[in-house]
Amino acid sequence: MVQDPLSTDKKQTNRNRIYQLVYQEGTVSKPEIASRLGISLPTAIMNVKNLQDEGFLKEGEVTDASAGRKAGRKAVSILYEKNARFAIGTDITRSHVSVVLINLAAEIIEGARVEMPFENSQYYYQEVVDIIRRLVKVAGVDPGIILGAGFSVPGVLSRDGQMIIYSHVLQVSGLLCSAFSRGLGYPAVLCNDANAAGFAELWKHKYRTDAVYLSLSDSVGGAILLNNDLYLGENQRAGEFGHMTLIRDGLPCYCGRNGCMDSYCSAQVLSRHTGGSLELFFRKLKDGDKDITVVWGQYLSYLAMALNNLLVSFDCTLILGGFLGEYLEPYIKDIQDSVSKLTTFSGIEDYITACSYKKEAAAVGVALLYVRPFIRQI
Repeated sequence: MVQDPLSTDKKQTNRNRIYQLVYQEGTVSKPEIASRLGISLPTAIMNVKNLQDEGFLKEGEVTDASAGRKAGRKAVSILYEKNARFAIGTDITRSHVSVVLINLAAEIIEGARVEMPFENSQYYYQEVVDIIRRLVKVAGVDPGIILGAGFSVPGVLSRDGQMIIYSHVLQVSGLLCSAFSRGLGYPAVLCNDANAAGFAELWKHKYRTDAVYLSLSDSVGGAILLNNDLYLGENQRAGEFGHMTLIRDGLPCYCGRNGCMDSYCSAQVLSRHTGGSLELFFRKLKDGDKDITVVWGQYLSYLAMALNNLLVSFDCTLILGGFLGEYLEPYIKDIQDSVSKLTTFSGIEDYITACSYKKEAAAVGVALLYVRPFIRQI
């Protein structure tokens, strides 16, 4: 007997809608599933059972949910199994490698940061693979349920995420993703580090669909997130905020131009005053060091100019991250006040917020590139 393809598609659609609802809500009863998705209770029960049998859903506590149940009977809550699948994220920087293993809830199950200057050599790439393998072994996770391995890197990438077209920070061009993943045994993809971090931030706020992420690290980058997805631009260069002209004929930038935002707003603008340590800079700032306070005031004036430009351009939440993201929470009000003195439109400065991920945002974000399609297609 030939199965009706339309019937098969409908079954798959119901299955996926149910899983996504449970994933989004965290816990929901079968009567609630039927009511909210407009399907029959038997259909909800059958699909939930199938997903439970496959290890993707599980039963939780008894709830008081009333949708579609008889009076006096309580419903059992349904949860998704967070550890049904895992994904690996690796952040490649100029000075270190960070690796995380996350589950479907984007929780870091295991992580490692290794100080290891980047070099374009087989030895370096093999070391990265070995770090990942050790991490998986320590976590005790079955390699068969790992969805893939993502690598976040600073630079412009090919649309398919399989080549670094050019990276000034790493000083490489035409470098294939396979260099990082050779012998690893998982599907692999590259993602720009700021894009990956921005994606992780948006994931953290599940009811937010649009945001701009500004990465304030040793160089300045960013990500544009629209309708729960990354906007990359026609040439994969969207979000290169560090090369907006902030001051005409201003300070030289590593790109060869003058006056770029990077020259005024990178983390190095601050850390160079404390021997390269951001932690020390903000410790001195907190302690009221006069010289550091002056430096911070100058930095804020330039940062406010850049933020105002971004806010009037995109009119959405602006998340401040990168290396500075770890330290900015106590100073968000100061940053907002600095922007309010420049902005044309009242209230938009309130859209400025500090990042949720203080560390390893890029590593988590690039791992999520494997979690998202799994959730959408299950």
